[in-house]
Amino acid sequence: MPRRTSRTALDRLRTPGGIPGFLKTASVCALIAGLLSPLSQAAAAADTAAVATAAAADTAAVATAAANDHCGGQCSDILPPGQNGNATLAQILLNQAFGTQPDHAEDQLGPYANLAKGYPALTNATINNFFNDASFGVNADQVASTVKPAGRSDVTIVRDKKTGVPHITGTTRYGTEFGAGYAAAEDRLWLMDVFRHVGRGQLTPFAGGAPSNQGLEQQFWRTAPYTEADLQAQIDNAVATNGTRGRQALADVNAYVAGINAYIDASDSGRYFPGEYVLTGHKDSVTNAGTIDHFKATDLVALASVIGALFGSGGGGEVNNALSLMAAQQKYGVTEGTKVWESFRERNDPEAVLTVHDGSFPYASAPADPQGEALPDPGSVAEEPLVHDATGTGGDASARAGSATATATALSSARRGMSNALVVSGDHTASGHPIAVFGPQTGYFAPQLLMLQEIQGPGLSARGASFAGLSMYVELGRGQDYAWSATTSGQDIIDSYAVELCQDDYHYLYRGTCTAMEKIEQKNAWTPTTADGTAAGSYTMRVWRTKYGPVEYRATVGGKKVAYTILRSSFMHEADSIIGFQMLNDPDYVNSPQTFQSAAQHINYTFNWFYADSEHTAYYNSGDNPVRATGVDAEFPAWARPAYEWRNWDPTTNTAQYTPASAHPNSIDQAYYVSWNNKQAKDYTTASWGDGSVHRGNLLDDRVKKLVAAGGATRTSLVKAMADAALADLRAEDVLPDLLKVVNSSTVTDSTAAAAVSKLQAWVTAGTKRTETTAGSKTYANADAIRILDAWWPLLVKAEFEPGLGSDLYTAFTGNLPVDETPSAAHGPTGAHAGSSFQYGWWSYVDKDIRAVLGESVQGPLAHKYCGGGSLSACRDLLISTLKEAAGKTAAQVYPGDDLCSAGNQWCADSIVQRTLGGIKHGNISWQNRPTFQQVVEFTSHR
Repeated sequence: MPRRTSRTALDRLRTPGGIPGFLKTASVCALIAGLLSPLSQAAAAADTAAVATAAAADTAAVATAAANDHCGGQCSDILPPGQNGNATLAQILLNQAFGTQPDHAEDQLGPYANLAKGYPALTNATINNFFNDASFGVNADQVASTVKPAGRSDVTIVRDKKTGVPHITGTTRYGTEFGAGYAAAEDRLWLMDVFRHVGRGQLTPFAGGAPSNQGLEQQFWRTAPYTEADLQAQIDNAVATNGTRGRQALADVNAYVAGINAYIDASDSGRYFPGEYVLTGHKDSVTNAGTIDHFKATDLVALASVIGALFGSGGGGEVNNALSLMAAQQKYGVTEGTKVWESFRERNDPEAVLTVHDGSFPYASAPADPQGEALPDPGSVAEEPLVHDATGTGGDASARAGSATATATALSSARRGMSNALVVSGDHTASGHPIAVFGPQTGYFAPQLLMLQEIQGPGLSARGASFAGLSMYVELGRGQDYAWSATTSGQDIIDSYAVELCQDDYHYLYRGTCTAMEKIEQKNAWTPTTADGTAAGSYTMRVWRTKYGPVEYRATVGGKKVAYTILRSSFMHEADSIIGFQMLNDPDYVNSPQTFQSAAQHINYTFNWFYADSEHTAYYNSGDNPVRATGVDAEFPAWARPAYEWRNWDPTTNTAQYTPASAHPNSIDQAYYVSWNNKQAKDYTTASWGDGSVHRGNLLDDRVKKLVAAGGATRTSLVKAMADAALADLRAEDVLPDLLKVVNSSTVTDSTAAAAVSKLQAWVTAGTKRTETTAGSKTYANADAIRILDAWWPLLVKAEFEPGLGSDLYTAFTGNLPVDETPSAAHGPTGAHAGSSFQYGWWSYVDKDIRAVLGESVQGPLAHKYCGGGSLSACRDLLISTLKEAAGKTAAQVYPGDDLCSAGNQWCADSIVQRTLGGIKHGNISWQNRPTFQQVVEFTSHR
């Protein structure tokens, strides 16, 4: 099948990873490295009295951490490729020429990769061959360095020999947070700088005007077009509405920013700052001229808006939903068309895997009597242009293509990449203590978006991962006697409103008054650099904001001109979640599943939160879920009129009435929990499509359910369950057996089809894994069967559904939910080579339809039978026909190659790449579908 070019979100970022070929000659590289090697960080720090042995203090800190550590050596974690995400110019040049790696740049990549073939033989004793020991503190013989940042006496940063993770211990709250900021800049300064510019819509002037950079800044600025005043207002609001904790959060942020800036000053004067600043023209390698701008608190809000948009803002897509509903009604008539649409939407599919097994949590369900719908007139919808006055490379064909992709991604309801969690109650473990294996699936980058740290200070005690630039607190990790993690939930906190225009295209009716839209602009221009040779160009990004959010589309409704806006409950509230994370790091606050849930309730982004201590497990779904007016359907645009607004909505602050905590899916001490971005609970509708009978969450649920039924689960068995699911092909495990039932309902006489069936059946018998024959072989076992299914799936889906639906409706539905998502396809936060796979696809539709044709029981069936018009023999004929076509496709046709892989290289096409966001490159690893940062925890005691 044709392979799409990698072009989603962060995959499109152009950074110094592709430095010109002149660096490849050893003589030039060695000369430059010799001339330009700056002082090492350690030497420079010594010259500025920033290094101290502080042996007695270190010993005390280790002892204190150990006393407060209730994990008993049974907490582990991993975050590839490595802790060190900064590299000097010399280190970048050596990496580009010879592949040499800075210390701790990729020492977690090998253990992470090795689990794919090592998990069958895993034991409790060998878990840390594939994970890090995540105990608090550092043993004295494992201390690699001890630093007093900026010579401060109230904070110490100890780094361990194995991984280089910073262990920050402070005697004052300010000093502790100062150290966290300093350590973050030590490990991720360039990345943090990139993302503050992405959040501000200013990436191209900073990093270069490549079409990929243009697309990235456009994608995020379109939905979060904030001014400096907007960013500051969000800080002021978070402080003003949260009392003592709000004031403490501001003090923490200011200390954290001061630590970042102290490192900027030290690395600038010591000339060990990241080399990307030279390659992008911000610093001169010889004279040291140029500046690295200091950070400010508003930069962190801009950065948070990017992370929130990527992973924590469910919803959107209402206009696309309206278009597919209209196509269904055009095909079948209003009543039957609506029935068909709802059957494909699967809002509350009874066969969907659930995270919370009991109870009902109604949210965003279909209203019995819809009110206020503002469906567009056919053919009238047009996207609102973002880019204006383009010059040079800001307006060429490549730029236009990048803009189109950015727009489609920004307006989709699908949130990709995400995360998984497996949590088992102590009632079903060998030790009697709960066990959790969980983590965020945030893609693969070099350096990684996340960074590890341990932070110990007044009111702070945690180890784990945080997004770079937001690591004043651990965001996912462990405390003294508890651990927590999250997956993206995707419930709908974004609505689309049709504002009726008046006077001209830039005025609208707001509660009966003709009101001017607010014009927000960002003017960008760029010139070529060493890192990005894109010729000079410029453009202006322009967003029209209304009380109901930014304008995204123009259309007519009943002949009236309207603008469709996007209103998000977290818009203008990007800083609010800081309070929840502060609570999660506070050992005096979190001491039970109930207090954990209370902390999670203070996070306004849409996440599933999981908890485990030595006695209990818990779950809570976070997010500011607006209470909609009676009759308003969250799936479609509504009229921008008071009767259809969110309840108690205040447009000045963008606050409203939200569903109470008890209405969010939540649970304590359920037998087990799994999540892989699947449906949270009965009657709880998520914004994205695809929560049906077959979901990748089934891969976890099936395995954990068996462990629980057998009893005696261990850390080893739960890691094995995760790792086994990480290699499974969802289509092959849960849908292919039924497809083969249809094909084999009569003897297969065609030799080509019979051979293909034989290979597919052998793969099913072998377990349907996409795994190497042996570790490092770079060749899949059952390679032919995998190639055949990869080629067959899109062919069979189209042949199965398009004749019955018709081309227009089939195309509209594929716009709501893509047909397939193989490891080699371009999807997820990093495009192709992203690891995360099988999140969105038509597997449930095929599963339900094929079972219906076979005469099997189907709960929540599709409105019609589609395969062969419901005839088993006709369905069999089309499956065999498409199977023969798929079997005839060569590996080069199925895996056409890209800038990393040659055509036909199946293993490489699937492989995971650490996408370069800086100058250091890493080798690709074999495919796994698992969290990027991952914890394995089993606490043995409790405070």
